[in-house]
Amino acid sequence: MRRTSIGALWMALLLAACLPTPSPSASLVSLESSDSPMPSASPTEPPSPTASVAPTPTPAPSLSLEPPDRSDVRVVAFEVTVDVPAEGSGTITVVVTSAADTRIDDLVLRWPTELDDSLRLAPFTPSDDRIREGGPPLVQPWTKWVVGPGERGEPAGTTSLGWGPLLAGATLEIPIVATRRETGSLAFDLQVLSGNDLLTLEGGEPAQRRVEVP
Repeated sequence: MRRTSIGALWMALLLAACLPTPSPSASLVSLESSDSPMPSASPTEPPSPTASVAPTPTPAPSLSLEPPDRSDVRVVAFEVTVDVPAEGSGTITVVVTSAADTRIDDLVLRWPTELDDSLRLAPFTPSDDRIREGGPPLVQPWTKWVVGPGERGEPAGTTSLGWGPLLAGATLEIPIVATRRETGSLAFDLQVLSGNDLLTLEGGEPAQRRVEVP
């Protein structure tokens, strides 16, 4: 009888060991989860402002001219004809026609002095006959040829060629000798002024043009 009881007890313990262990109920898991502290979210740093990039001013083209401080509302028209070979000398002819009803006392052409490094402009062709003793009288149609700064307000960095008066409604043809000092194409600004005041084109624009020499 005793052996039977002991055997039955061992059998009951063995069966109990083989049974699955009950898992904690869902309510207990939820309770445990709610009791545990939630990790606090780290503060989000505001995005750093993007540095604004200021627009870069467009550099002025080579051999350009700044407009003078004063302008003249009298209207002119001008055309430029370029006949300059790849080497040697040629001619740049400027034809100016006045649409004003008053005389322009001193018509002036102006270009950058730096142009002389590659293309030298002059109102005449140099020759020994012009300067020889006892030679023919020196007759010149131009009134001034000034590399600024000049005594009459010609700005630094410019060359001004005066060509006398331009009557109301008249046309003046100005030939300029152009001598190559460097090969290759180039472009430069040319202004038409009354003294030091920039004249005006028919559309209201300043009398200034970009001249291209191939």
